[in-house]
Amino acid sequence: MGNRSDGGFSTVSGGDAASPDGDDPSRRGSGARPGSGSGLSLKARAVAYLSRREHSRQELRRKLSAWCDDPAAVEAVLDDLAREHWQSDQRYAQAYAHRAAARQGAQRILGALRQQGLADDQLADLRDTLRATEAERARAVWARKFGQPPADPREYARQYRFMAGRGFSADCIRRLLGR
Repeated sequence: MGNRSDGGFSTVSGGDAASPDGDDPSRRGSGARPGSGSGLSLKARAVAYLSRREHSRQELRRKLSAWCDDPAAVEAVLDDLAREHWQSDQRYAQAYAHRAAARQGAQRILGALRQQGLADDQLADLRDTLRATEAERARAVWARKFGQPPADPREYARQYRFMAGRGFSADCIRRLLGR
């Protein structure tokens, strides 16, 4: 992968340049599965995914593994992408938090990022930022959904459950609901 002059972005022709042993030389090392008809190298496929949106390393590994049976080749492509700054778990975390912050609390956002393979030390700055803005984000979510304080304990419980399900902290919810 690293020796290619085109950066690993070649496409595969339809097999008109087969070698005597029946193997298409343009397909060697491309990561494409035989018979897939995909025509894209593994790195080109990864860049195509990344051009649509940020992906975590784990998510990109899962997607590329569907196209290549060799885990070492997938890891080599992921290492290349990280080294060339095409893929970054930090950027992915920031992008995900930006998309989800208007609807979800810090606990839910951080939990989703942990499921994507990001470690707690990678999320420290993001966690601080999310917790600092959690009260105002919770108020906005609550106002869109309810708009008025709970009238009785049953309504309080309903609003509390809704906000907790969105991942807002118990302390933040209690302050928001006035108890």
